[in-house]
Amino acid sequence: MASLEEEFTLSSAVLSAGSEGLLGVEQSSKTDQFLVTDNGRTVILYKVSDQKPLGSWSVKQGQIITCPAVCNFQTGEYIVVHDNKVLRIWNNEDVNLDKVFKATLSAEVYRILSVQGTEPLVLFKEGAVRGLEALLAEPQQKIETVISDEEVIKWTKFFIVFRHPVLIFITEKHGNYFAYVQMFNSRVLSKYTLLFGQDENSIIESFTASVDRKFISLMSLSTDGCIYETLIPIRPTDPEKNQSLVRSLLFKAVVSGNTRHGVGVTVLDQDHIAVLGSPLAASKECLSVWNIKFQTLQTSKELPQGTSGQLWYYGENLFMLHGRSLTVIPYKCEVSSLASALGKLKHSQDPGTHVVPHFVNWETPQECGLGAQNSEQSRRILRRRKIEVSLQPEVPPSKQLLSTIMKDSEKHIEVELRKFLAIKQTPDFHTVIGDTVTGLLERCKAEPSFYPRNCLMQLTQTHVLSYSLCPYLMEIALQKKDVQLLQLCLQHFPDIPELVTCACLKIFLSIADDSLQETDVNMESVFDCSNSVHDEKMEEQTGILQNGFNPVEDECNKCDQELNEEPQAKTKETTSCPVIPKRAALLNAILHSAYSETFLLPHLKDIPAQHITLFLKYLYFLYLKCSENATLTLPGIHPPTLNQIMDWICLLLDANFTVVVMMPEAKRLLINLYKLVKSQISVYSELNKIEVSFRELQKLNQEKNNRGLYSIEVLELF
Repeated sequence: MASLEEEFTLSSAVLSAGSEGLLGVEQSSKTDQFLVTDNGRTVILYKVSDQKPLGSWSVKQGQIITCPAVCNFQTGEYIVVHDNKVLRIWNNEDVNLDKVFKATLSAEVYRILSVQGTEPLVLFKEGAVRGLEALLAEPQQKIETVISDEEVIKWTKFFIVFRHPVLIFITEKHGNYFAYVQMFNSRVLSKYTLLFGQDENSIIESFTASVDRKFISLMSLSTDGCIYETLIPIRPTDPEKNQSLVRSLLFKAVVSGNTRHGVGVTVLDQDHIAVLGSPLAASKECLSVWNIKFQTLQTSKELPQGTSGQLWYYGENLFMLHGRSLTVIPYKCEVSSLASALGKLKHSQDPGTHVVPHFVNWETPQECGLGAQNSEQSRRILRRRKIEVSLQPEVPPSKQLLSTIMKDSEKHIEVELRKFLAIKQTPDFHTVIGDTVTGLLERCKAEPSFYPRNCLMQLTQTHVLSYSLCPYLMEIALQKKDVQLLQLCLQHFPDIPELVTCACLKIFLSIADDSLQETDVNMESVFDCSNSVHDEKMEEQTGILQNGFNPVEDECNKCDQELNEEPQAKTKETTSCPVIPKRAALLNAILHSAYSETFLLPHLKDIPAQHITLFLKYLYFLYLKCSENATLTLPGIHPPTLNQIMDWICLLLDANFTVVVMMPEAKRLLINLYKLVKSQISVYSELNKIEVSFRELQKLNQEKNNRGLYSIEVLELF
């Protein structure tokens, strides 16, 4: 489970007046030290464990740092560029940047990129890339132009893939985005056009990326509040051709679409991403961690002072601006436990370590110095064969299924879906399921008469979907009053909003008994209600609830008198199950659902009072059945727990007490609940008295060591 630990401030005044953010936070040669470059003249080296600066360097007045300082991991020196073209190199012993090594370059620098295991790279604003050593050997060398006019670099990332450097940078021109991938072992530069979906009309605010054996997973957070993913092949089939890639929706509405600042995203590991931004238009900004595979929110932390949207992640620390301070939030995640839950433990290891031999064999013709034409031809043949072999068993079924859902009948779609689910799960299984349910729901929107409920139920039972992945699924089920599908969603989706939970509760309480009798719902959570508690047992049950104590307060005596005056029919109504078994199964699904009390209470007030009373009667009946057993549990496979029952009783009374107390038919129920609370107070009072005696016995037991081998003790309990 992912968790954000207690944050701490690394620097309380890291931003200068008028500055909107930092240029960057970069790893130093030591894992606990980081270079922080402000948006002005200063670079500061911090030691995170001590929460203090180790050194500070500034350029002269009138000069300005234009790209963040980085560490050369091969030499331990620091590198920075000021005034776009002036490069400086220094170490910890240097004090004045004006007196350290200086090189004036012939073109403006966009970013210096450095990772462990290779020399730093210099990316120029025109798209050209140079190694640091080659650039320092001839600083005034001519720098070619790679990108077109008016094309601006927006973001870049440096990876090591199979021990070879790979650079990706994103450019923008007139609202169009392009990705460039530079492979330095083959000197191949590939260009891709990033295409938006048909319904997309947003601006990209932030980028992040991760890499595996075949693809760079480029994720982008757009102004519509959604996160999109684009898979960029590391080795393109035709490097010289400008290819197009369509981005797909990864997360929907993780931040408010009205937010225009303070948003950012970064990859934490293969399963998690961190997002900065406001989840709702009126809410405060927060840092949230999302699980990519589960499509669920793992944890979040509110940032009341706001943030610039800049987010950096190194090791187990997240760096961000909170107000005008640089804040560090330690991050913990048990990757193995998440992978085990998903049945993909084998993917938890480093994806680049176990496939190096295959990569080396792939590159052997070129590295051995064979003819350029033959080596290029052999590489393409091997690449083509690898793609055909790897995709042949998995692509046709998924493509056939996705094409079927767009045009065929519901029966034919159901048959094809069963065939697909019957085969062995492929690596893209989660993606295909997500695309399939999205396609079905889009067709439901376009064709009101089209409602493949059997297919939707099968997809829900795959344990792949979540509410955040397909929110329209429950929306259409609510419109159709499909209680069977709603029950499945409540059982399988861990992230259902409280508003939707209450909407389900309204339908479960309002639907007629005749309609429910014709519906097939899961009855595992319902025990046999035919042997209901009768009048004699009810009198015995009252004694059990008293736990051996007979309160003599006037209020309880008065309640007893009122209860004895009630007709016998009302007693039977109270002690038998107030709802039919199928409605009970649906209400149990509500009891098992996750919720936040703060967000649930306002929506409970919108439920009609007669439905609230019915639900309270059912909960009170469950409580009585729990009290019959010494273990305080209900029979059945997956029944509600006593804590869930009591929590919902409290929630319903907190939200609707002023309305329910005015209803004559709810009078007996409220009196019973009142007696229940009084009896529990008596129990706890007596237990507190006994606790004092036990403490005295414990003290006496501790003094036994001071006595002889034989003694007679007399203990008096009052």
